[in-house]
Amino acid sequence: MADSAGQRRHAGATDTPDPLVALSPRAGPQAWLPALPHGLTAPGMNRNRDQAARELLAFYQEAGVDALVDEFPVDRFADDPPPRTMQTPPAEAARPRSDPARGASVRVPAPEPPVRAGAAPPPSPDAAVMAAREAARNAASLEELREILGRFEGCALRTTATQLVFADGNPKARVMFVGEAPGRDEDIEGLPFVGRSGKLLDRMLAAIGLDRTSVYIANIVPWRPPGNRTPTPQESAICLPFTLRQIELASPDVLVCMGGPSAQTLLNVRDGILKTRGRWFAYQTGTREIRAIATLHPAYLLRQPLQKRLAWRDFLAIKKALAT
Repeated sequence: MADSAGQRRHAGATDTPDPLVALSPRAGPQAWLPALPHGLTAPGMNRNRDQAARELLAFYQEAGVDALVDEFPVDRFADDPPPRTMQTPPAEAARPRSDPARGASVRVPAPEPPVRAGAAPPPSPDAAVMAAREAARNAASLEELREILGRFEGCALRTTATQLVFADGNPKARVMFVGEAPGRDEDIEGLPFVGRSGKLLDRMLAAIGLDRTSVYIANIVPWRPPGNRTPTPQESAICLPFTLRQIELASPDVLVCMGGPSAQTLLNVRDGILKTRGRWFAYQTGTREIRAIATLHPAYLLRQPLQKRLAWRDFLAIKKALAT
């Protein structure tokens, strides 16, 4: 019987062990951990914490997360969010201190943690639009408009963007190009159309004898949306009064809407860009009527190179309009 039991124990040693089997407490706490798949280790055992943090940050960057808004979650839909308090670490909560008079340690209560005032709730979209209209109306020049826009707090995108992307080129040019919103490269440089799409735009301008010294370039939304997402209708509506005032102050002879969102916002059309492009519209700047046309965005042309022939027709029409 002893031999057969030993044979059974020897045969069982070659079997795959059950990761959840209860082991003796003498084996230590690690023996009670379930077995992990091949290639993985339990937290704090063999994995390098710095490497894990870098991998996590890389994953967030690929997912489009590029900004940390705050340390704590905030309900920005609440009318009056409660103030948040900074919690004191447990080690600092109450420390024993020596009392020279008694020669013993006494427990001194920790000071009250400072109260961190909650961020002011953002205004409602309607209130932000009204504030934007009033602020834009007070700008007497493009320089003043830029300063006012830099101080404007009605659009939440300013808190996640690196900087304001106002305009580029010659404000006195006869033609003005308006895109949708800055991207990553524009957010870094502070200028519109400086990435791959900007280089393509430069080549398209050169093909009709123009460059950045002979055009004026701006966007509907002057701050980059997080992760290069499309601006929401509320964000576009809040920023639109500044763009309209920018067009009025620049007063170009020809307005070019780059892409469908720009055309739909400025020209008040509902058709897609492929139906809208190449058509001339009458645009009221507030002081006079100018000609406006929609064309394909350079970023779209990078994804659909065969559509460059359509954009070339639009640019030839722009060249003809500037010649008259």
